[in-house]
Amino acid sequence: MQQASRTNGRIQLDPDNAEHGLAQLVLTVVELLRQIVERHAMRRVEGGTLTDEQIENLGVALMNLEEKMEELKEVFGLDAEDLNIDLGPLGSLL
Repeated sequence: MQQASRTNGRIQLDPDNAEHGLAQLVLTVVELLRQIVERHAMRRVEGGTLTDEQIENLGVALMNLEEKMEELKEVFGLDAEDLNIDLGPLGSLL
């Protein structure tokens, strides 16, 4: 029985193991959003619009989110490359 796997940057769903493919898709979307939030946060930090306390809180929140992502990838047997899907003209996610 095959699991969901990446082929040429695409998610392949095996009907016998849809849970794994769904987890891969959901974690990919979460990773995309995490990266967008991180980039926006860095622009705000560099722009000087945040207090030291806000910067500290933001850093802790981003570290916690990254840690949780690592835990979830481990639970579902995924690695960073499994989340690196092809976004067409935008290129690869990671």
